[in-house]
Amino acid sequence: MFYWAAVFLIIAVVAALLGVGGLAGTAANIAWALFVVGLILAIIFAVLGRRPPSL
Repeated sequence: MFYWAAVFLIIAVVAALLGVGGLAGTAANIAWALFVVGLILAIIFAVLGRRPPSL
């Protein structure tokens, strides 16, 4: 998830440098959404992974 967030962030930066503002904004929003979802999933898996196995 973080890999794809980084890919879209790079796409946004390149698009911004080339002057394609609409694409840069969209790619930045996608990157932000993927980062937030990845962070939430990482926290959930970290919390759930610490439980002892149930019998």
